[in-house]
Amino acid sequence: MIRLVPNHAPAIRRSEKVHFTFDGQSYEGHVGESLVSALTRAGHLSLRGAPVDGAPRGAFCCMGLCQECAVIVDGQVVEACRTDVSADLVVERVR
Repeated sequence: MIRLVPNHAPAIRRSEKVHFTFDGQSYEGHVGESLVSALTRAGHLSLRGAPVDGAPRGAFCCMGLCQECAVIVDGQVVEACRTDVSADLVVERVR
C-alpha cells in the first residue's frame, strides 16, 4: 500500500515579496531568494543568448560555475543564481 506524504507547503514561511524588473518588465520575488529562481518561476527559462550563435542560455548548474545564467545588474555582469532578489533590483539581459 502507498502512503501519501502530507502537503507541508502551507507551513512554509517565505520572506517578504518585493518587485524587481527584468528587461523593463516588473516581476515579484521573495527577499533573499536567488534571482534565477524568481525568473524561472516567472517563466524565463532563457536569460541570454550564446555569444557565437545566439542560442538560448539559462540556468544550468545553479551554483555559479557555468555562467550560463549571466545577467546585468547595476552595470555589472553577474550570475543570476548567485544574486539575491531585493527591492527595486534592475536586471537586464546580456546582449
